[in-house]
Amino acid sequence: MSPTDGPSPAPPATRMPVTRRPIERIKAMIAEGRLRPGDRLPTERDLAHEFEVSRSSMREAVRTLTTLGVLEVRHGAGVYVSSLRPADLLETFSVLAEISQGDTLIEVLQVRRMLEPAATALAAARATDAQLEQIGAILDRISSGGGRETVAADLTFHQAIVQITGNATLAAINDGLSSRTFNARVWRGHCADGQAARLRQDHERIYRALLARDPDAARAAATMHVMEVERWLRADLEAGSAEGREAPEAARAAEGAEGTKAG
Repeated sequence: MSPTDGPSPAPPATRMPVTRRPIERIKAMIAEGRLRPGDRLPTERDLAHEFEVSRSSMREAVRTLTTLGVLEVRHGAGVYVSSLRPADLLETFSVLAEISQGDTLIEVLQVRRMLEPAATALAAARATDAQLEQIGAILDRISSGGGRETVAADLTFHQAIVQITGNATLAAINDGLSSRTFNARVWRGHCADGQAARLRQDHERIYRALLARDPDAARAAATMHVMEVERWLRADLEAGSAEGREAPEAARAAEGAEGTKAG
């Protein structure tokens, strides 16, 4: 830099949307402890004045934070900070697994492959006899038939394992990454391929590792299980893509045949 050069100008600050400012301010107040779970917020008018935003922007901020589970509106009593439980804050997260398709659904499974084995290993080290008995009872409800009860028991089986870790945030994330609709699809697909018994065996392998209180075996069994589901999903998606490519070709061939008959 030459003596005549001044310091480089700082990049322009990103301007935060007006409706975003009160959201961030309320979140900061909670993070700093100025607002605690169960506390009543100041009135909409007072907050709008403090944050220098319109009341409509303030109202939108409260609506957004209520949807996210940070605030709760008690009709006739005002707006309060929620209990801030992980399960409440991450409730909207569950939409991801329910509506994801294609590559995004594979990414969801990849995240599960990172988290579930670690949680299962921790559960193997911490599980009490009563908790293992509960998981065994859930396993008994998982059959190779893949019916509705099996699908529900499958979800409950993994949820019960993660709950053993005692980490409420991990349990909430796991619930968010799980989908009854997708589980039903997996079981239907395995039943159609004559492979449903393999899913049942995966669960038995996980349970045996828990009973042995062997974290390494539990981690390996959980990893194999999620990888099997991921492998099936990739094959199912590829088959669907192939069918999608073949359908237009078949339609064109049919149109050609009809044209030949007409000629």
